[in-house]
Amino acid sequence: MSVPTMPPGPATESGNQGPYVGYPYGPPSTPVPMGSEPKKKSYAGVITGAIAGVAAVGLVAGGIGGAVGYLAASNAASPEAAAVPIPVVAEPEAAAGSSTPVLTGIADLAAQAQPAVVQLNVGEGSQGGTGSGFVISEDGYIVTNHHVAGGVGENGTVEVVFSDESTATGTLVGSDAGYDLAVVKVNRDGLPSLPLGTSSDVRVGDVAVALGSPLGLQGTVTSGIVSALERPVTAGGQGSTSFINAIQTDAAINPGNSGGPLLNGSGEVIGVNTAIATLGAVGGAAGSIGLGFSIPIDTAQRIVDEIISTGSSSTPVIGVSLDTSFPGPGARVAEVTPGSGADEAGLLDGDVITAIDGDVIAESTELVVSIRSNAPGDSVELTILRDGRTQDVTVTLTAAE
Repeated sequence: MSVPTMPPGPATESGNQGPYVGYPYGPPSTPVPMGSEPKKKSYAGVITGAIAGVAAVGLVAGGIGGAVGYLAASNAASPEAAAVPIPVVAEPEAAAGSSTPVLTGIADLAAQAQPAVVQLNVGEGSQGGTGSGFVISEDGYIVTNHHVAGGVGENGTVEVVFSDESTATGTLVGSDAGYDLAVVKVNRDGLPSLPLGTSSDVRVGDVAVALGSPLGLQGTVTSGIVSALERPVTAGGQGSTSFINAIQTDAAINPGNSGGPLLNGSGEVIGVNTAIATLGAVGGAAGSIGLGFSIPIDTAQRIVDEIISTGSSSTPVIGVSLDTSFPGPGARVAEVTPGSGADEAGLLDGDVITAIDGDVIAESTELVVSIRSNAPGDSVELTILRDGRTQDVTVTLTAAE
């Protein structure tokens, strides 16, 4: 299978558009127009090769809109274990007098979570599609993907369908294409909501449960495990690209699951489902092969909180453009932005960044997704190679303009 490509994007710190493959939509099949994004300054260097480490494997969003690509973190993709449903380990008994239910299996977890999981029917004119979302506050704030609801224009509509089949009109509060996250608000009070967990505590092999509306089948629950952590995934289309340091799971995620929650064995949200890998499409559609990807909730929570507070969110940068023609290992600096954190830390054009906070960097996409796991104002330690010698420098992240 050949991999169709789009013209490569600018070689900036925000990455490049890289190789892309089309991905399917939830019903109806016509895509929702994406919002336009501001043009970024272009620098020298582009990626022209095929997807690294993936033998004809395309990345497919679990919902509506756009196109996606995947840049592997290693030289070859490891075979994944078969998806075997694993029962949720029973929680300790609740303290006397507590009304908190004790989860004894996936059935209990699903029953508790379903009232807070919604289907989003997004449309504008004759175009539309279906995605998922979940309620995070009783006053009606709903988390979903940017590629599900972020492209809604002034004449667009967002219908929110709850598990009891009641509906409400949703309003887009704001979205961030760089993180593929959006927040929708409905005018309701007293809604059930999902508790947010901590993705930094997630381990490979932990129970993972995905909920949503694949192919418009609302109330679908699938289970598996956390297959891997910190998978660098790029997704995007029509002028926007997101960079995700993703949680990988073998819980089945399919078109329409985008924006739905990935839960741990305690029923807490550990990720926002956003994309799947696929070996190919049959009849224009693609489905799960046990390789799903979710935005870690620790990252998502910061973006969502900022959107709710201000209508927008910030993206952390070190203040460089990257030479994406550099084959690696590492990410080579094409240009340092004057006055940026990188400039103040002493980085120079031509430096090769080989690690961030002790984690080895294979190529530029890995660096970008690692940086975006932080927030503006955080400090990161970069290991750089200059003139054959390595040294460590501390860079304070700033917000991208």
